[in-house]
Amino acid sequence: MRAFVTDQDWLTVVQLPTYAPDLNPVEGVWSLLRRCFLANVAFTGPEHLIRTVRQGLHVIQYRSDLIDGCLAGTGLTLTPA
Repeated sequence: MRAFVTDQDWLTVVQLPTYAPDLNPVEGVWSLLRRCFLANVAFTGPEHLIRTVRQGLHVIQYRSDLIDGCLAGTGLTLTPA
């Protein structure tokens, strides 16, 4: 893998800690799901849980401010430095 990375001029690899939830925007999405859509729900079965998670993700998908907030919480940007 290191040989491949060194051969690619366009590729920049940043080594992250093995577990860094503060640097992972997906953790922010899961936090939103837990606080807004999954809170205080007694799921009747796996299908109910899956349906609720999908509905929550659908709502988040169309709220760019929520997605931007999850990314901003990490301190990372979408543009190269």
